[in-house]
Amino acid sequence: MKKLFFIIFIAIGTNAYGQSKTNTAQAPSDFVPAGYVVEEEIRGDLNKDNQADYVLIIKNTDKSKFVKDKYRGVLDRNRRGLIIAFKNQNQFELALENRNCFSSENEDGGAYYAPELYVSVNKGNLEINYAHGRYGYWTYKFRYQNSNFELIGYDSSEDRGPVVERSVSINLISKKIRIRKNMNELAQGDDEQFKETWTSFTLSKPIRLGEIANFDELDVESLLRPVK
Repeated sequence: MKKLFFIIFIAIGTNAYGQSKTNTAQAPSDFVPAGYVVEEEIRGDLNKDNQADYVLIIKNTDKSKFVKDKYRGVLDRNRRGLIIAFKNQNQFELALENRNCFSSENEDGGAYYAPELYVSVNKGNLEINYAHGRYGYWTYKFRYQNSNFELIGYDSSEDRGPVVERSVSINLISKKIRIRKNMNELAQGDDEQFKETWTSFTLSKPIRLGEIANFDELDVESLLRPVK
């Protein structure tokens, strides 16, 4: 009996949340946890096997996370996450599950709307982009390598309307960071005067998508150690 139980446990396995979950399924939606819904589906080859993999943006449906806003009415503040399923012939393999790494699209943006999330597959990489209108944007680029989705690039722009005040481009493969800072305080757009600096850095460990609890709290620059 003990031997049989052990075999069953290995076949089923557990996910990062300690819940039983099979690693293969007939459809990507089979990996969606109970209580979650699929908000968006993105397709693209992420593991270079010439098969279309699936990225699902999922969202919790916890009724306790619905709030009433004085001006906007009832808002769903449930967080969002990711399911990534690799296509393998006639079935799918669970490659990543991160249920709550993204905030709700209905967060309070203060004087402006909350940043808008866009997820895409571009040249085999997973790109997570936040667009914040006149305030700029920030983008994370992940590649499937070493059996994980690891961050290989980060770009951001801090804007004041049409004026770019500061931009950052980080290459985690070459370990170099470029920072461009506008030195013209009176710039109105297209007349910025940039000071550009390049710095080499080290990183103590890879930044893995599955380990990011909250993108709102991820400060990539703070994790880098400049090489003097």
